[in-house]
Amino acid sequence: MVEEVKTYHAEVTRDGKFWLIRVREINRSTQALRYKDVEMMASDLIEIMEDLRNDEYDLELEVHLPSSVTDHQARAEVLREQAQRKQAEAAAENRAAVQELLALGLSQREAGEVLGVSFQRVSQLAK
Repeated sequence: MVEEVKTYHAEVTRDGKFWLIRVREINRSTQALRYKDVEMMASDLIEIMEDLRNDEYDLELEVHLPSSVTDHQARAEVLREQAQRKQAEAAAENRAAVQELLALGLSQREAGEVLGVSFQRVSQLAK
């Protein structure tokens, strides 16, 4: 029978120059100077307090950032999505331009020269 591995949840927040780490399941805290040390410090705390080895439990970090930071992240995601849509629109317009020039009888090489792109790119857009 497979034994269930317990999962510990470490809530991580920034306080001054330290990262505060609170492990809910054992109601204990520790801290780290650098974020890269957070997981190790949480693991050390669990292993000491619960007398476990690192392969006997799972650890999930829950990083709580200031709302201003999460607001910036959310705005960045919206802008990334808009940029992807605009990129797709631009590609469609480039394809349309190439197809019109080719329909007018221009060669791919000539269309590339007119549009300022390589004939290989024109070939890609024409497909």
